[in-house]
Amino acid sequence: MTTVSATTHPTLLDYTKRQDPDKSIATIVETLAQTNEVLEDMVHLEGNMETGHRTTIRSGLPAPTWRKLYGGVQPTKSETIQVTDTIGMMEAYAEVDKQLADLNGNTAAFRMSEDMAHIEGMNQEFTKTLFYGDEGTDAEEFTGFRARFDDKTADVGNNILSGETFGGTAISGNTHSSIYLIVWGPNTCHGLYSKGSQMGLSKEDKGQVTIEDTTGNGGGRMEAYRTHYKWCCGLSVRDWRYIVRMQFQTTDLNANAGSGLDLVEMMSDACELVPSLSFGRASFYCNRKTKQYLRRQFVDKVKQSTLGMDEIGGRSQLVFDGIPIRKVDALLEDESPVTGL
Repeated sequence: MTTVSATTHPTLLDYTKRQDPDKSIATIVETLAQTNEVLEDMVHLEGNMETGHRTTIRSGLPAPTWRKLYGGVQPTKSETIQVTDTIGMMEAYAEVDKQLADLNGNTAAFRMSEDMAHIEGMNQEFTKTLFYGDEGTDAEEFTGFRARFDDKTADVGNNILSGETFGGTAISGNTHSSIYLIVWGPNTCHGLYSKGSQMGLSKEDKGQVTIEDTTGNGGGRMEAYRTHYKWCCGLSVRDWRYIVRMQFQTTDLNANAGSGLDLVEMMSDACELVPSLSFGRASFYCNRKTKQYLRRQFVDKVKQSTLGMDEIGGRSQLVFDGIPIRKVDALLEDESPVTGL
């Protein structure tokens, strides 16, 4: 059994703290993690291709034979398929007027404050793509979780749960949200970065450059400071059994689990679908509104045995049966229904 640790399989935050002597990128990633809790859990591995990662996935187990005395046994083998995951390339440039940056006497601090807006934009785009990306509709993106878990009739359908089963109403229209249970690990599900490249977000200070004024002042020139950010990222799902998607009507959310959608019961069933929660770093992900209702259900005495508060990473965290519940604002409240649900 493999236990994922920060030492052997680092998250993006673990990696940057060790590899960044001047702490500039580490500061950026720490800021990203404050608003994107997925980065605290998501294991990253180097892809085996410059623009992707090819994985061999076991699709069938060999069947053993009961042998009788003097009876022979035919050799068998497992069945495998190859899957290629795309790594997308996200970039941004930050440019600030040199005169303005130099005014306060601390040019570096001013530039960083301006750069953070670009970094936050990249952070939000990464998280949105992680859950809703689909290279079938946008070739520049990588494929996220929704596109992989969006058909109840497919093989992965066993790991898609409907809120209707747990006290909610039937799935219809476009007023849904999802909770995901994900077990991150090298053999389950992990992030990707390009072969031979740096993990996570890279920053390059281009220094002072001459740029063209495009604000309508005749196209003149001006001096500016430029920073280039680049983030090559992707997602590999090696074993879909370690991800569970729970979709429900947002109007079914209720503080009293006994008179509406029972989030706790649904999350309990999700845990039972996963072969082993100890095979990696397990976490639940939901949006802000869903987490608020989970907190309200926490006061229900019947549910106190599974919902609770724990200290993780130096701060209080809502947990379910020991599994942290992370807030992801990128998870929508107007999802289209899963096919066949």
